[in-house]
Amino acid sequence: MEVLKGIVTVIYVLVCIALIVVVLMQEGKSAGLSGAINGVADTYWGKNKGRSMEGALEKATKILVAVFLVLSVVLSLNW
Repeated sequence: MEVLKGIVTVIYVLVCIALIVVVLMQEGKSAGLSGAINGVADTYWGKNKGRSMEGALEKATKILVAVFLVLSVVLSLNW
């Protein structure tokens, strides 16, 4: 059982590092005054955000957060 706990702990640490890297790679959400005037949602970038690198980073963040939460609960159990 200790081997399994060790493996889960290593996976947990790797997920934590990956989550940190993915969050730091994302762009800031504030577009400033120019974004408010130009209407960021109407641009090509805003319409195709899901297909861009930024969209992929957001999806990866959501997946990593879910894995992080599940592993946190699993590690908190008294094996």
